[in-house]
Amino acid sequence: MKQLISMIMSVIMLLCPAANLPRREIDKSNWTTDYSYVLVHGIIGWGEDSLMENVISYFGTFSGSLVKYLRARGIDCHTATLSLENSAWDRACELYAQLTGTRTDYGEVHSAQCHHSRYGKDFTGKPLIKAFDAEHKINLIGHSFGGATVLYFLELMANGNAAECEAAQGKTVSPLFEGGKADWIYSLTTLASPTNGTTLYEFSNPHTVVPDINIEYPGTGILDAVSWLTERNRPFTDTAAYDMQVDRAMEIANSCETIKSVYYFSVPCTCSQPDGKGNQTPKSNMVFLMKPLCRAIGMFEGVTAGGVQLDDRWKENDGLVNTISERAPFNAPQKDIDLDNIESGIWNVYPTMQADHMFFSGGFLRTTDVRTYFVDYIQRINTLPIK
Repeated sequence: MKQLISMIMSVIMLLCPAANLPRREIDKSNWTTDYSYVLVHGIIGWGEDSLMENVISYFGTFSGSLVKYLRARGIDCHTATLSLENSAWDRACELYAQLTGTRTDYGEVHSAQCHHSRYGKDFTGKPLIKAFDAEHKINLIGHSFGGATVLYFLELMANGNAAECEAAQGKTVSPLFEGGKADWIYSLTTLASPTNGTTLYEFSNPHTVVPDINIEYPGTGILDAVSWLTERNRPFTDTAAYDMQVDRAMEIANSCETIKSVYYFSVPCTCSQPDGKGNQTPKSNMVFLMKPLCRAIGMFEGVTAGGVQLDDRWKENDGLVNTISERAPFNAPQKDIDLDNIESGIWNVYPTMQADHMFFSGGFLRTTDVRTYFVDYIQRINTLPIK
């Protein structure tokens, strides 16, 4: 199987050769911190300990491994490998186990409710990073559903989960559910993330009221793969697909406290444009596989069971996620970023990037230069005032 995947990716890389990308060196002279960076992939993604990483990197793709590029410049950077299709809760538990070098514990209450094993993969003795505590903080960067994952992870780190602690009654409980670890996280960044959900998952939501606008379900590629994995392994309410429905995503986001000591950043994307008929259509530079999805999101209207009006504001998108959803949790404190006055305890929202959903992973069937982007971004994080 690995050889087959390698052959397929080799053919793709021949069709989509990497550009002669520029190099960017690091200037550490004005750094205030030098904490580790942990990159978290979206659905159908992988990290550095995956076999796929030997074929092509999720972060970097055709331009080469972003992690190796950053490490060669003295930045301690790692990529976690999380479940392809599981919920934000499950993925947060998996992330904690990898970072701390422990056995994955999904929680006694959660696992019972969702009818799966309480324990998962064991990382004992194999932590992703050398040290992780209040003295050795980390910077979290989540792409796509990885953004929702790191947001939920921070909430559990900070405030734990009372139900899991109560159920333990003196028995073993994961330290993740005990909370009190907000000061282990220095910054959190979401890149093109469905923080408030995506209407792509409202097509199949029977509780969303949709007018007759003649849009067929765009069930191609990645959505079909997610649906197959979901039906095979998990109750729907314990999947990424469920957590990306608008009502559920907003429920999760609203349950996550904005921590005063943490720097929050988000980068929304757009690759659609008005079609002159009140809808949005893909721009010419969007990867062709995403264009049907972009058109569908760009026409979608409706009202969720929770009363969210999915109107014209939701039509602009990056091919998979609505741009409005990628800015920040709607009810969280937020502002357009002021590079001269970056604050902690508030979402600093970057200007909307003119790019499709896969830009930050290095492009899909197209090379994009994320290496210099991440170098510049990390330079900015590492010069922030210490909180």
